[in-house]
Amino acid sequence: MSGSAAQLYEEDFVRWTEEQASALRDAAGVGTNLPLDWENLAEEIESLGRSQRHELRSRLAVILEHLMKLEHSPAIDPRTGWMDTISRERLNIEDLLRDSPSLKNQLESMIEQLKPRVTRLATASLFGYGETVKTLPNPIYTEDQVIGDWFPGEDPLPATGEREGPATAGG
Repeated sequence: MSGSAAQLYEEDFVRWTEEQASALRDAAGVGTNLPLDWENLAEEIESLGRSQRHELRSRLAVILEHLMKLEHSPAIDPRTGWMDTISRERLNIEDLLRDSPSLKNQLESMIEQLKPRVTRLATASLFGYGETVKTLPNPIYTEDQVIGDWFPGEDPLPATGEREGPATAGG
């Protein structure tokens, strides 16, 4: 593996999988005589990147669902658990984005795609807890609110995405 490919592997795993899959397909196209299953190798490498995207989407969905529950549920008892879950998922997303910074470019679109599905899920979940809620509206949370340290009931983040004054742990 070239030095730049090895460096990319360390710096952005998802981009590395995309580039390696492309390189495998290019190698297959030049008719190399190595007895490798080029197309399936490329597909498997790409699936590693898809797996990272799937994990990010899953963690974002959990955060969105719990933010909606915090915003719309009058219940007191599960709130701390919802906030703990949000904080844990945010830390896991930080790790994912550190390993694959190119995923950051996909956050906003993933959040937007998830909102309608997560709205239905949060509505059903609250109903399952015995809460009489009408269908919840699609949330209008920003990317900074979803992956930052904001929680419903706090002032929204300023447009720059940074809080004024010191941030508080856990919201």
